[in-house]
Amino acid sequence: MRSTLFQRMDAMLRRLTPFALAVLTVILNVIPVRIPGLPEVAPVLPIMAIYHWTIYRPQLLPVYAVFALGVLQDALVGLPMGVSVLVFLMVHIMVLSQQVFFTGKSFAIHWLGFALVAAGTQLMFWVVMSLYYTSLIGVWPMVFQYLLTVGFFPLVAWLLLRWQRSVLAMV
Repeated sequence: MRSTLFQRMDAMLRRLTPFALAVLTVILNVIPVRIPGLPEVAPVLPIMAIYHWTIYRPQLLPVYAVFALGVLQDALVGLPMGVSVLVFLMVHIMVLSQQVFFTGKSFAIHWLGFALVAAGTQLMFWVVMSLYYTSLIGVWPMVFQYLLTVGFFPLVAWLLLRWQRSVLAMV
């Protein structure tokens, strides 16, 4: 049976939603979490989306889309161009290389894997930014951001999984 133009457009738009949701995480990432007495930081939402889609639907978030997310992140946050690109591509490549391991595993394993990936990204970001500024930048804001990122992961993962099961079930 031949699909109609509407069905093909519907399928195409559904396939674009992982990238659109990842763009949304980049935009939301610009909004800081303000807690009195603590540094102004926010969880790194884009790496959650990249991690999730790379495990479950890597064909819907290819490497060029991850590159574009990094450029957008750098532009919106005001980072030196290429920092987020490097970090996001590292997440994509690391997770893609371990995708077979993560397939069929429990959420606890996914969360632990994410915690390790997030630690690697925070460390890489800290090193790159320290080199950029030619001095060591503060480590405590990075630690707090890491804890926020790992702490928010279950909620974001649940939302992305619900989206995947409902909207992307037919793709």
